[in-house]
Amino acid sequence: MSTTASLRGAGRHPITPQSISVAGEALNIQQWLRVLPGKRLVGRGDWQGRQVLAKLFVASGAERHWQRESTGVQALQRAGIPTPDLLDSGELPGGGYYLLTEYLDDARTLLQRWETLPDSSPASQQALSILHDALRIIAAMHAQGLMQTDLHLGNFLQRDAQLYVIDGDAIEVREPGKPLPLSDAQSNLGLFFAQLLPGWDAQLDRLLPVYLEHNPAVVLQHQDVLREIGRQRRARLNNFLGKTLRDCSQFAVTRSAGRFSVVLRSEADALAPLLADPDSVFAGQPLLKDGGSSTVARVRVNERDLVVKRYNIKGLGHWLKRFWRPSRAWHSWLSGWRLSFLGIATPQPLAMIERRAGPLRREAWLITEYCSGDNLLQRLGEAGDELPEQSTAEALLLLFGQLHQARISHGDCKATNLLWHAHQVYLIDLDAMQAHANDAAWRKGWARDRARFIRNWRADSVLARWLEGALPR
Repeated sequence: MSTTASLRGAGRHPITPQSISVAGEALNIQQWLRVLPGKRLVGRGDWQGRQVLAKLFVASGAERHWQRESTGVQALQRAGIPTPDLLDSGELPGGGYYLLTEYLDDARTLLQRWETLPDSSPASQQALSILHDALRIIAAMHAQGLMQTDLHLGNFLQRDAQLYVIDGDAIEVREPGKPLPLSDAQSNLGLFFAQLLPGWDAQLDRLLPVYLEHNPAVVLQHQDVLREIGRQRRARLNNFLGKTLRDCSQFAVTRSAGRFSVVLRSEADALAPLLADPDSVFAGQPLLKDGGSSTVARVRVNERDLVVKRYNIKGLGHWLKRFWRPSRAWHSWLSGWRLSFLGIATPQPLAMIERRAGPLRREAWLITEYCSGDNLLQRLGEAGDELPEQSTAEALLLLFGQLHQARISHGDCKATNLLWHAHQVYLIDLDAMQAHANDAAWRKGWARDRARFIRNWRADSVLARWLEGALPR
């Protein structure tokens, strides 16, 4: 039998199968579904001859989280909101707590449904249908005075036509049986919609009526909800960018007096040799770039092409200007993940390394996916004497529209820094990218980017004239 202490010390990959004593009987865990090391483990197992979902709270001081989970599930049941049945709950021998609910075979979350869609854009009727399903049950919760404070598609479970709310720990009760106050309902909806890419904001007129049909007690204003979505999305983005620089379930961080590195945890094993010696890729092969400020190489790892970019220190004077602030690799890492979070096409960042002398920065490396395809100067032609074909024009205007909405300036908007790849326009070379909070700085940065991009072609060319009229101002 495993103990609370052994579960607490099992790290990110506890063994399966394993048994835990629960209420005097063996709980046999067959599969771990989620692990927060040393804190909470969620698994599928057998108990008293039936399949159960087991939540094990093993951290010291876990009673508060266990109690919130139990209270939340019971509140959902009292309100008539479908949720998996609570089978048992109590203390684990040797400390910690457990909570067992029925395990729903063949069920999947709305997030799993979403991620398997061939198209999850606002043009997709299937995506719209999933959001409608979620909004109906959100409205039902709000009408009963309940609020899911961790509101996202992964906390709705569907089996056949029945939708269930899960994660009782995040359920808050205002006044049981009475609709949520307007401010709470609006804030909670803002949180839900903020999980979606910004392109969905324009679909609010098609989404809100579904909610209001099932909770007519609140009077929501379109613009107020949009403002709340923006506020919640900014908060989520800031929180996510912080996660990209610390050790967590998605990212692995190592640091010492001479080095800082972060890697996408799912890529850590594959990239381990490259992380150990990133300069090895620059020897004995053609380089994509061999300039004074940076050196860039394409490398093949596990049948996949990647790009390694080293940000060089050109000399003592250059180092004296750079050592006291985050490296350009650090800045590009955050910029790449910012774009990814907002659904703006860019090669996925995989890892970043800074060489340090204590707190002082030296050389740095950035590893990203490699995007094949032509840059836009090649695709659109240097003469600019033709309009782009429809697919290219739509992708180009989509990218600039997304950047405009997000108030992002690139800083070096040459056509060679935009790539045509997988039917999208990808943005690369993010060293000088900025996300602007100040209106004047934003207008100046955007005007500079816009003018620089158009300047790739003669002012009197067909393409330049089209861009002048089509790009956001």
